Amino acid sequence: MATIEEILKEYTTKFNSDLEKYFPQLEGEQYKAFKAMYYSLANGGKRLRPFLLHETASLFGVDYKTALPVAVSLEMLHTYSLIHDDLPAMDNDDLRRGKPTCHKAFDEATAILAGDGLLTYAFEVLNKAEISDDKKVLLSIKLAELAGAKNGMIAGQVLDIYGENAQILDKKEDLIKLTQSLKTGCLLKYPCLAGCILGNASKDDENILIKFSHNIGLAFQISDDILDIIGDEKLVGKTLKKDKKQNKLNFVSIYGVDKAREIAKELIDEAIGLLDKYGKKANALKLLSRYILTRNH
Repeated sequence: MATIEEILKEYTTKFNSDLEKYFPQLEGEQYKAFKAMYYSLANGGKRLRPFLLHETASLFGVDYKTALPVAVSLEMLHTYSLIHDDLPAMDNDDLRRGKPTCHKAFDEATAILAGDGLLTYAFEVLNKAEISDDKKVLLSIKLAELAGAKNGMIAGQVLDIYGENAQILDKKEDLIKLTQSLKTGCLLKYPCLAGCILGNASKDDENILIKFSHNIGLAFQISDDILDIIGDEKLVGKTLKKDKKQNKLNFVSIYGVDKAREIAKELIDEAIGLLDKYGKKANALKLLSRYILTRNH
């Protein structure tokens, strides 16, 4: 049986090859932001979100080609968030996936425009997918909601920056859970939800896979927080120990590495149990869940 590393490598190679088709070579100064968009999008990455979308959709008989534009649009939107997250006004990072961040490789203005470009291009690609108009509308609404400033990724980024000043919650753990469920969890919830929408899944299946996504999303962020403390910067591909310097609240800062790792394991064990009803069709999702705990980048 193939390992998750082998499965992800095969998937990433195929996905990256298909991704190139959305970025023709264009000459002219006006295409500088377009080139910066592709630079950041093609700059490595594990493609976990597209993979999660494809694997969820496959539980309900949706093939790779049908789900591809939806997966590509998600990765575009995710990459836009990384470009902006790295900007001097946000995390002010010089490295992303082991290479210069977009504003370092180009300049700050181009990076902002590249992020804007990926955000808008994501919805163009999604709405040109060969699926029903009803599904396009629903997928567009859900992607906008889960990436947005009301109850989505942007709301989580706000809490990540200004969370220490938040008066909305009494317990630090509750604040951390809310922050991560929005900042990281929303873009891991979307691929599971999108797979269900594409596959006409039942409401019960949708609820199961949303719960699954919640668990792996929180475990993924805990894993990231642990890597920030004990990871190898060359493997992780970005500047480490930033959270401690910025006094950010997370499970590691409250409980320490060992307890945080224990919490993540409990979340993953529950997530894997949720997939039992899908039998062998969910093997790759189960392997991915375990990988979240053991990954070194």
